[in-house]
Amino acid sequence: MATVASPYASTNDYALTPAQNAFALLGRVLIAALFIPSGWGKIAGFSGLVGYIASKGVPLPEVCAAIAIAVELGLGILLLVGFKTRWVGLLMAIFVLVITPIFHAYWAVDAAQVMAQKQSFYKNIAIAGGLLAYAAFGAGAFSVDGSRRRT
Repeated sequence: MATVASPYASTNDYALTPAQNAFALLGRVLIAALFIPSGWGKIAGFSGLVGYIASKGVPLPEVCAAIAIAVELGLGILLLVGFKTRWVGLLMAIFVLVITPIFHAYWAVDAAQVMAQKQSFYKNIAIAGGLLAYAAFGAGAFSVDGSRRRT
Protein backbone atom coordinates (compact mmCIF):
# COMPACT_ATOMS: atom_id res chain seq x y z
CA MET A 1 0.00 0.00 0.00
CA ALA A 2 1.44 3.34 -1.02
CA THR A 3 1.56 6.11 1.54
CA VAL A 4 0.16 9.49 0.71
CA ALA A 5 2.36 12.42 1.64
CA SER A 6 0.74 15.06 3.79
CA PRO A 7 0.28 18.39 2.03
CA TYR A 8 1.64 19.91 5.23
CA ALA A 9 5.01 18.19 4.99
CA SER A 10 6.24 19.02 1.49
CA THR A 11 9.98 19.09 0.99
CA ASN A 12 9.61 22.15 -1.27
CA ASP A 13 7.95 24.37 1.33
CA TYR A 14 10.89 26.72 1.53
CA ALA A 15 12.13 26.73 -2.07
CA LEU A 16 11.15 30.38 -2.34
CA THR A 17 13.16 33.40 -3.40
CA PRO A 18 14.60 35.65 -0.69
CA ALA A 19 11.98 38.28 -1.57
CA GLN A 20 9.14 35.75 -1.23
CA ASN A 21 10.50 34.65 2.15
CA ALA A 22 10.74 38.29 3.27
CA PHE A 23 7.16 38.98 2.14
CA ALA A 24 5.95 35.85 3.95
CA LEU A 25 7.61 37.11 7.13
CA LEU A 26 6.21 40.62 6.72
CA GLY A 27 2.73 39.20 6.10
CA ARG A 28 2.94 37.10 9.27
CA VAL A 29 4.04 40.14 11.28
CA LEU A 30 1.19 42.27 9.92
CA ILE A 31 -1.50 39.65 10.51
CA ALA A 32 -0.13 38.90 13.98
CA ALA A 33 -0.22 42.64 14.73
CA LEU A 34 -3.99 42.40 14.40
CA PHE A 35 -4.52 39.27 16.49
CA ILE A 36 -1.98 39.44 19.34
CA PRO A 37 -2.96 42.85 20.80
CA SER A 38 -6.63 41.95 20.36
CA GLY A 39 -6.14 38.70 22.30
CA TRP A 40 -4.22 40.51 25.03
CA GLY A 41 -6.99 43.11 25.29
CA LYS A 42 -9.56 40.35 25.64
CA ILE A 43 -7.74 39.08 28.73
CA ALA A 44 -7.84 42.53 30.31
CA GLY A 45 -11.53 42.98 29.48
CA PHE A 46 -12.68 39.40 29.96
CA SER A 47 -15.97 40.16 31.70
CA GLY A 48 -16.92 42.74 29.07
CA LEU A 49 -16.02 40.27 26.33
CA VAL A 50 -18.20 37.60 27.92
CA GLY A 51 -21.09 40.05 28.09
CA TYR A 52 -20.64 41.04 24.44
CA ILE A 53 -20.53 37.40 23.31
CA ALA A 54 -23.64 36.63 25.39
CA SER A 55 -25.43 39.62 23.84
CA LYS A 56 -25.06 37.95 20.42
CA GLY A 57 -26.85 34.85 21.70
CA VAL A 58 -23.76 32.64 21.60
CA PRO A 59 -23.98 29.75 24.09
CA LEU A 60 -21.28 29.27 26.73
CA PRO A 61 -19.88 32.79 26.41
CA GLU A 62 -17.08 32.19 28.94
CA VAL A 63 -15.83 29.20 26.97
CA CYS A 64 -16.10 31.11 23.71
CA ALA A 65 -14.18 34.04 25.23
CA ALA A 66 -11.40 31.67 26.31
CA ILE A 67 -11.30 30.18 22.80
CA ALA A 68 -11.09 33.66 21.29
CA ILE A 69 -8.15 34.51 23.55
CA ALA A 70 -6.40 31.22 22.78
CA VAL A 71 -6.81 31.75 19.04
CA GLU A 72 -5.94 35.43 18.91
CA LEU A 73 -3.10 35.45 21.43
CA GLY A 74 -1.84 31.86 21.34
CA LEU A 75 -2.19 31.05 17.67
CA GLY A 76 -1.30 34.66 16.81
CA ILE A 77 2.09 34.21 18.48
CA LEU A 78 2.60 30.88 16.71
CA LEU A 79 1.79 32.56 13.39
CA LEU A 80 4.20 35.38 14.17
CA VAL A 81 7.14 33.05 14.77
CA GLY A 82 6.06 30.66 12.03
CA PHE A 83 5.56 27.49 14.06
CA LYS A 84 3.22 24.88 12.52
CA THR A 85 2.09 27.72 10.31
CA ARG A 86 -0.02 25.71 7.90
CA TRP A 87 -2.17 24.28 10.69
CA VAL A 88 -2.23 27.58 12.58
CA GLY A 89 -3.33 29.44 9.44
CA LEU A 90 -6.08 26.90 8.83
CA LEU A 91 -7.37 27.02 12.42
CA MET A 92 -7.29 30.81 12.52
CA ALA A 93 -9.11 31.05 9.18
CA ILE A 94 -11.83 28.72 10.42
CA PHE A 95 -12.16 30.80 13.60
CA VAL A 96 -12.49 34.04 11.61
CA LEU A 97 -15.00 32.53 9.19
CA VAL A 98 -17.14 31.22 12.07
CA ILE A 99 -17.21 34.43 14.11
CA THR A 100 -17.60 36.90 11.27
CA PRO A 101 -21.30 36.35 10.47
CA ILE A 102 -22.09 36.30 14.19
CA PHE A 103 -20.40 39.57 15.12
CA HIS A 104 -20.62 41.49 11.84
CA ALA A 105 -24.10 40.57 10.57
CA TYR A 106 -24.54 43.73 8.51
CA TRP A 107 -27.82 42.38 7.09
CA ALA A 108 -29.38 42.41 10.57
CA VAL A 109 -28.42 45.85 11.91
CA ASP A 110 -30.06 49.24 11.65
CA ALA A 111 -29.23 51.43 8.66
CA ALA A 112 -26.75 53.57 10.60
CA GLN A 113 -24.54 50.53 11.29
CA VAL A 114 -24.74 48.74 7.94
CA MET A 115 -21.67 50.33 6.34
CA ALA A 116 -19.36 49.77 9.34
CA GLN A 117 -20.52 46.19 9.85
CA LYS A 118 -20.28 45.42 6.14
CA GLN A 119 -16.71 46.78 6.07
CA SER A 120 -15.76 44.67 9.09
CA PHE A 121 -17.43 41.62 7.57
CA TYR A 122 -15.49 41.82 4.32
CA LYS A 123 -12.25 42.80 6.10
CA ASN A 124 -12.54 39.59 8.09
CA ILE A 125 -13.21 37.58 4.94
CA ALA A 126 -10.01 39.04 3.45
CA ILE A 127 -8.06 38.20 6.61
CA ALA A 128 -9.33 34.62 6.40
CA GLY A 129 -8.07 34.56 2.81
CA GLY A 130 -4.61 35.63 3.93
CA LEU A 131 -4.62 32.98 6.64
CA LEU A 132 -5.65 30.34 4.11
CA ALA A 133 -2.69 31.37 1.96
CA TYR A 134 -0.43 30.53 4.92
CA ALA A 135 -2.30 27.24 5.30
CA ALA A 136 -1.61 26.52 1.63
CA PHE A 137 1.96 27.75 1.26
CA GLY A 138 3.51 27.80 4.74
CA ALA A 139 5.54 30.42 6.57
CA GLY A 140 8.59 30.62 4.33
CA ALA A 141 12.21 30.17 5.31
CA PHE A 142 12.32 32.98 7.88
CA SER A 143 10.33 31.04 10.46
CA VAL A 144 10.59 28.29 13.04
CA ASP A 145 9.13 25.93 10.46
CA GLY A 146 11.76 27.04 7.94
CA SER A 147 14.64 26.62 10.38
CA ARG A 148 13.39 23.17 11.38
CA ARG A 149 13.13 22.19 7.70
CA ARG A 150 16.78 23.17 7.08
CA THR A 151 18.14 21.05 9.94
